[in-house]
Amino acid sequence: MTPRTDHRMAFLAGCSTTAAVALAVLLLTGAARESVTGRFSEITVGRINIEEPDGTRRMVISNRAQFPGAFHEGREIARPDRRHVAGMLFINDEGTENGGLIQNGSVVGGTVKAGLSLTFDRFRQDQALQLLHTDQGKMSTSAMIVNDIADADVAVSGSITTFRDEAAKLLAGERPAYWAKLQAEGKLSQPRIYLGTSRDRASALSLHDAAGKPRLRLMVSAAGEPVIQMLDEAGKVVRSVTP
Repeated sequence: MTPRTDHRMAFLAGCSTTAAVALAVLLLTGAARESVTGRFSEITVGRINIEEPDGTRRMVISNRAQFPGAFHEGREIARPDRRHVAGMLFINDEGTENGGLIQNGSVVGGTVKAGLSLTFDRFRQDQALQLLHTDQGKMSTSAMIVNDIADADVAVSGSITTFRDEAAKLLAGERPAYWAKLQAEGKLSQPRIYLGTSRDRASALSLHDAAGKPRLRLMVSAAGEPVIQMLDEAGKVVRSVTP
């Protein structure tokens, strides 16, 4: 092989290497991701982050080990208390958590600890609607829960994430008073409707007032005994209707 041929082969090899590196960089940086599609019969992953073209995260599907924290305006906030569940989080247009589906199930010390929860949040606030199932072996409940979420301007009232951040800065003994003050100001969610089963296997519909206090209950016991209860502000039954 002549020296000129050697130079030409070296040049071509260099071009091939450069092209391969360039393609790898494009794929790794995501610059070419819009043009990459595929069909798979099965895929196994630990976590999937679904994002908009501008990088705004919209949904996370994750196992327990990689489950994310809470999202607020594009910022992820650590929530180590969530590391016992797997599922998915919904995230709105601005990058704030908007609800999700979580589930877990295990036997700890011979006792079942399991549950599923599907929630839908009000904008920048807490959950307005929840489908919930909990199982502790001998006791389990299933319910639909409707909450009344503060409707004041979010810029003024603050978000549930803001409240949690502020509470974390306080001493442990000061936090109950802080949360009680927010409750009195109407900035926290209040339960309004509970429809489901109870720990004693009764079926129940409980209606609450704007302060979250139960005022009317319709129940059927496990033995089939129906009752309607009317309650005052203190939670005392003032009238019962039975067969």
